[in-house]
Order: sequence, then C-alpha cells, then structure tokens
Amino acid sequence: MSLKKHIPNSITSMNLLAGAVGVVLTLQGRLDIAFPLMLAAAVFDFCDGLAARLLGAYSPIGKELDSLADMVSFGLLPSVMLVETMQIHGRTDWVSFIPLFLAVMSGLRLAKFNVDERQSTDFIGVATPTSAMICGSLTYFIAAEPGTFLEQWAGSAWFLPVIAIVLGLLLVSEIPMFGMKVAKGHKLLDGKRITFLVLSAISLVAVIAFRMNWSLAVLAVFLIYLLENFLLFAFSKRS
Repeated sequence: MSLKKHIPNSITSMNLLAGAVGVVLTLQGRLDIAFPLMLAAAVFDFCDGLAARLLGAYSPIGKELDSLADMVSFGLLPSVMLVETMQIHGRTDWVSFIPLFLAVMSGLRLAKFNVDERQSTDFIGVATPTSAMICGSLTYFIAAEPGTFLEQWAGSAWFLPVIAIVLGLLLVSEIPMFGMKVAKGHKLLDGKRITFLVLSAISLVAVIAFRMNWSLAVLAVFLIYLLENFLLFAFSKRS
C-alpha cells in the first residue's frame, strides 16, 4: 500500500484538529489562540489540496474528510467565536446564539459545493473560509484591542448577529466569486485578481504603517475580496 496516498488525508486531519482545538479554546475564552488556530487550519486546507495534486492522491474519502474538517474549522469555529464574544461582553440571552445560524448555513454551503459541478475553479456563493476569516479576525481584534467602538458593539443585540446572518445567506447565494485557482489554459493573473492583490497589498502596508493590530490586515483582505466580487456581480447584471 502506497504511503503517499495517505499524505493529503493526514494534512486534512490536521485541519480538523486545529479547528476542534480552536472550538475548545474559544469556549474557554481564549480567542487570542483560537484565531491563529483557524489560520493554521486554512494553511492545512490549502496544503492538502496541493499535496493531492502533486502526488495524484485524490480519493472519495479525502473529499468527504475535507468537507467535514472545513465544517469544524470554518463553520463551527467562527460561529462559536461570535457567540463567545457576545457573551464575554454581557449578552447572555438567546440572542447570543443567533450566530450559530452561520454554522448551519456553512453545512449547507459545503454540502452544496460537493454536488455542484459549476464550482471547480471559481465559486458560487461565498466560500466557508472567507466567512470564517472575517468572523475570526473581527472577534480576535475585539478581544485584542479593548476600548474600540467594535468592542462597544460586541454585546449589542444586532451587530454580530447581523454579520452572522448576512454571511450565512451569502454562503448559499448564487453570487459568483472568483477563486485563486484557475483552469488549465487560463491566465493565472487577470484584471480582477491583480486588482485584488494590489488592494490587499495596500491594506497590509497601511496596517503596518499605522501600527494597527495585524488582524485588521486579514479582515481588510477578505472584505476587499467580498466587495470586489459584489461590484463585479452588479456590473455584470447591468451589462
């Protein structure tokens, strides 16, 4: 039995482990560690696909395991981070559980992705890692930078629940989203991807120059990605 075919699944399992530990630490109030674990899960999520392509080690089990790992790391973990952030800031009633809507919609999104043949290179609807990074970076920033207006909003009945509901609906929407993986015969860097990379680089430089918390760079990158895709979708509807 070839060892190489187990390498991608082993990497995917590390994604799952990082997400599971992140959930446990979030429930202990350690959002400062949970978000780096989410980032680690994203790295593993990227590397398992890369390893599968390089080694030619695709398998049906690997595909299902990848979705299960993503459900924990990019569905359950960000939802729990939102809930915990609200409860830390005094919102302990039923409203604090509304962000779990994002976990449910993440499951629907991943199930839809597995059977949707249109999403081989680009996406239909927001991908779960994108929504997870927005929630993870936001809650990390709120925990790391007390005294900001975002912290004041964290315990409100509307701020984080609205974010969870909007992102949850975007997960299962029909809005096209470009991916950074392109099909054979297509250019790797076209106008929309170059624009995204340039704006992301500018946001990173701004965060460094103004000595802001590094999590804002992550938040800015994924908000830029969403905004660019929304604009592309809006313009395509007009033409």
